[in-house]
Amino acid sequence: MQPKVHTVTTSDQQTLCAKTWGDEKNTPLVLVHGYPDNQEVWESIIENLIKDFYIVTYDVRGAGLSSIPKRIRDYRLERLSLDLQEVVDELLPNRQFHMAAHDWGSIQSWESATEPKFKGRLLSYTTISGPCLDHAALFLRDKFKSSPGQILKILTKSWYIGAFHLPLLAPTVWSLFSPEKWGKVLTQLERKSNLPLNNNINADGKYGINLYRANFIPRLTGPRQRYAQCPVKAVILKYDTFVSPEYITEAMPKWVENFEYVELEANHWAILSEPAKIADHIRQFIKAQV
Repeated sequence: MQPKVHTVTTSDQQTLCAKTWGDEKNTPLVLVHGYPDNQEVWESIIENLIKDFYIVTYDVRGAGLSSIPKRIRDYRLERLSLDLQEVVDELLPNRQFHMAAHDWGSIQSWESATEPKFKGRLLSYTTISGPCLDHAALFLRDKFKSSPGQILKILTKSWYIGAFHLPLLAPTVWSLFSPEKWGKVLTQLERKSNLPLNNNINADGKYGINLYRANFIPRLTGPRQRYAQCPVKAVILKYDTFVSPEYITEAMPKWVENFEYVELEANHWAILSEPAKIADHIRQFIKAQV
């Protein structure tokens, strides 16, 4: 299973390392990784999907072998959506495609899934453990009015977001991680050993922090009404340490006309610990759209 490797130069002169997998004649599927990962995190999923789809992956800016912007504002959601557009325009010219994303990949991909210019081209979106920041902010505002006591419970899982905004703490912490140490964290979370290691964890963790710093405060203080332009399936991870299911089950139906969700008994990195099950959910949802 050897991919073709591509370099996509963006309109703001960043370079994105992208890969294509499988038979180009198959239905296109774009996979967008989260934080602190790079596109290699999808390889176990790809093994389960490569016979069915022509798969595109890429290292988001600041991760893997893609370039690292110098300015925090160059990680804004609008810019990340442009990155997706420029990747598919180059690697899937004039083709429709499906998309699945995990963690921060899901968060940033909501920007595209709710962007009218993708209507008719993006055929479906499978989101795994990453809500739309606009939907989440509006949900929290409504919840504060109706059930303020539940807010603390929901926000407890998001404690790390505040830490990521501290100037020196987060980059210093990531410098202490080796791939093996990060692997031990994943083993404890997922209760499975020998999960694939991220050999670029120091850089992916350090520079990916800018995704949080560029987007959380603007979106939480000025959320927008964003409606999905395609069918959406959410995979809710029952034991997710970092994302509350209420963002999906309660907030999302308001913004997605064709919406469904499924619960999986797994923790946050189910794409590593339960790749066959995640792949099955992606496959079933895409086939249901045909």
